[in-house]
Amino acid sequence: MTNHKTVLLMGGDGIGPEVTEQGARVLSWFADRRGLPLHFEEDLYGGACFDRHGVFVRDATVIHAGEVDAVLCGASGGPKWDDLPQARPKAGMDGLTRMRRELDLFANIRPSRCLPALENASTLKAEVIRGVDLIVLRELTSGIYYGEPRGIEELPDGRRRGVDTQIYSSDEIERVVRQAFELARDRRGIVHSVEKSNVMETGILWREVASQVHADEFPDLTLHHMLTDNCAMQ
Repeated sequence: MTNHKTVLLMGGDGIGPEVTEQGARVLSWFADRRGLPLHFEEDLYGGACFDRHGVFVRDATVIHAGEVDAVLCGASGGPKWDDLPQARPKAGMDGLTRMRRELDLFANIRPSRCLPALENASTLKAEVIRGVDLIVLRELTSGIYYGEPRGIEELPDGRRRGVDTQIYSSDEIERVVRQAFELARDRRGIVHSVEKSNVMETGILWREVASQVHADEFPDLTLHHMLTDNCAMQ
């Protein structure tokens, strides 16, 4: 097969394999009609990988994921593995988190759109969900997930204290903000930048960088700033 695209299927756990199998069917349907040959490969990650290999994702799998054209992952994890030391974020070995970081998958793009035919199937009233068409873009490889120091320590008086650190550098903010504007350019041209600049230093930096990227590179588009709790409420 020449000029084909390789898709690595990683079913994961629980309903994951079932979902990725159907996702592959949909991809194949479009590929057949667009003349784009697809080649599917499969590998393990998550609990299924741990049960067989003792790790949540193998080194060879991470390397191969960086070589193929696309990776389709199903849900991973579950009660059976949640309390294992290797599954803790600090260990950086929980499969999905490791692949995100090592493959530098910094932009998590989550579209939310309700088709008219599905309005009455939504848990929200049809008049509320009608016409919804938005994209939530989340930074995925920095921030509190990966910041150091972190951990749980015992104090001299016997109390225990948990510590997490939120860290962002300007370049990490720039690239995800830039991605948001690129997406917005093909839509309504509006970006809402969401942070906690009222109480967090990282939020202040985020707002400053977002404003600068907007002014320097996308002055023809619209930027609104929102606080996280206000955004969640709306």
